[in-house]
Amino acid sequence: MKGVTTPPAPPPVDVILPCLDEAEALPWVLARIPPGWRALVVDNGSTDGSADVARALGARVVHEPRRGFGAACHAGLAAATADIVCFCDCDASLDPSLLIPFVREVRAGEADLVLGRRRPHSRSAWPAHARAGNLALARLLRRRTGLRLHDLGPLRAARREPLLALGLTDRRSGYPLQMVVRAADAGWRIAEHDVPYLPRTGSSKVTGTWLGTWQAVRDMSRVLAEPAPPPPAAVPAPVDAHTQDSAPAAQGGTPR
Repeated sequence: MKGVTTPPAPPPVDVILPCLDEAEALPWVLARIPPGWRALVVDNGSTDGSADVARALGARVVHEPRRGFGAACHAGLAAATADIVCFCDCDASLDPSLLIPFVREVRAGEADLVLGRRRPHSRSAWPAHARAGNLALARLLRRRTGLRLHDLGPLRAARREPLLALGLTDRRSGYPLQMVVRAADAGWRIAEHDVPYLPRTGSSKVTGTWLGTWQAVRDMSRVLAEPAPPPPAAVPAPVDAHTQDSAPAAQGGTPR
């Protein structure tokens, strides 16, 4: 009787979940982390017991005292250990199981960064002011990088080490945009796929108001103002020793 061969388990994936007072949404979000993947909840100063809820549900919790969406995301990136990492909001507006094809695309070498284009299921899922701000930034991004993206959404997947090598510095709302800009400058292949966008649980910390949206747009505009890196210097063509030695004779000189 032949033994049954069990296929090897796929390498783990870390899902980074920036969190600020999301105790109500966490059970829904964590229940949708794909099997075999690891949830990494980055608590950004919650006062509603989010960290305890996440820990009780089996997530790894990282504390980032410095407030800011970018600060939480980058703390998660630094704490992650998987080759491929994903990012997802922690407010139940996005289903982390939708990341499975994103990871498959990165792992197959078909893309370096995969983004989710949010498609709201209702008007309340994405307020008009937030949608308008996102559209304006997408146009500015196209002008800056040539990328024809429609959204700068938080659902995304990429390899961890190359992300760290981008040297991301923004620790506020500009972090997701800076990731895309620097990836584009580095020549990454960036893909975008539609994902359903649901009404979030609780109130938004960034784009729930016109003021919050304006502050986010201001942060991102600052990222877009960063100069593009200079093109790499041309490498001189190697000089053939035979050609160099024979050049003086061709010009009337005396050969060696």
